[in-house]
Amino acid sequence: QVQLVESGGGLVQAGGSLRLSCAASGTIVSINLMGWYRQVPGSQRELVAATTSGGSTNYADSVKGRFTISRDSGKNTVSLQMNSLKPEDTAVYYCNMHVRRAWYRGNDDEYWGQGTQVTVSS
Repeated sequence: QVQLVESGGGLVQAGGSLRLSCAASGTIVSINLMGWYRQVPGSQRELVAATTSGGSTNYADSVKGRFTISRDSGKNTVSLQMNSLKPEDTAVYYCNMHVRRAWYRGNDDEYWGQGTQVTVSS
């Protein structure tokens, strides 16, 4: 069993910055994908940024140039540096990881964090 715990959310003024972190604990062989999603009431959860074990990254067009995702595989953590925040970035942000739990397993298990609120005031 794997648990993801997010931290770093809060209230910030437009133009400010926040850094979200997510730490995984439990039985982990490797983490093949780490990502951040966000969701507002009445809308679908959307991908914000993701990074693979090979180092590839992907960002939503709305955050390119402002957000940076990074991973520390040794500590099983992923972070999201959010700069130049806008009111439309307000959402609950969720950490997501695809975790390999045993060397002989061909499939990863997917885990979600509990979510952390990010509120950007105008």
